[in-house]
Amino acid sequence: MDDIAEALADGASTARLRALLDAELAHGRQELAQKRSGYDRPVLVAVAPGYGALRAVAPAVPGLRADPDAVNERTWLLVAALVGALVEASGSAELLAGALGQNLILELPADPDDAELVPLAFESQVEPVDRLRARARVLPGAVLAEATDLKTPIGPAHPLVVASRVAALGGHPADPLSMEEHEDAVLAALEVTNGPAVTRPHDDPEPARRVARRILQRLDGMGKWGGYHTEFTHLPRGFAGNDRALAEAVGEALLSSGLLAEKPSVGQRHVFLNPRRAADIRALIERGETPSDLRLPE
Repeated sequence: MDDIAEALADGASTARLRALLDAELAHGRQELAQKRSGYDRPVLVAVAPGYGALRAVAPAVPGLRADPDAVNERTWLLVAALVGALVEASGSAELLAGALGQNLILELPADPDDAELVPLAFESQVEPVDRLRARARVLPGAVLAEATDLKTPIGPAHPLVVASRVAALGGHPADPLSMEEHEDAVLAALEVTNGPAVTRPHDDPEPARRVARRILQRLDGMGKWGGYHTEFTHLPRGFAGNDRALAEAVGEALLSSGLLAEKPSVGQRHVFLNPRRAADIRALIERGETPSDLRLPE
């Protein structure tokens, strides 16, 4: 039995439980910076019932709500699994994010009894994450009552928003294969949310620019920013005939320009949208404006 379990069994005060939770979250942040996380002691996330809501806290910086690049990959996948568990348990995808001290807190509408369903759902959601052992524990609502700055994540295609939508479709947002499976439905929802582009990417008359816009739109819709990446070989998916070869060439051009960035992996090339070029990426997706440093193939 761990310290928090013993404290709960002993009827410890809210202040004591909060102090123990803060210590566990600090341990979790340290673990998530290692090559293997939670093997000696599982990384802890906590959930608590509120007034018509569920709240959950993870060892991630609150700045993730605004900046998808604020955390490393494994921390993001832990958060994505927690989002998936909350949505699975509650049936709601109306996600808010804020701060509990130095940690990220999530909230969505739910019946308070749904909190008891989260640990089992989290176990399933986090299972695909490589080199991570983590668990969820239910705490009294008062322990998470001091959450601040709870707001909708910034941007309609923020990875937290995408994760909640994928989970609402029955997917696992910490599982790349599940994310790919639900890609089309999520992109369709995002297109409605964002409104039509001046010229829709699919209707762009210039072939290479059309392919570039579609690739970026897809990656944006799936939240592939910063630490959340995909294999380079996935870029041609959805293109037929000669467009598949063109998509590979366009992918290389997007990398050369810095709109995409690359993360080497074992035997694979993984790419992601460069947060520092977010304005250029949005302008290309939404209005077909090509940045001066992008040299698309003819």
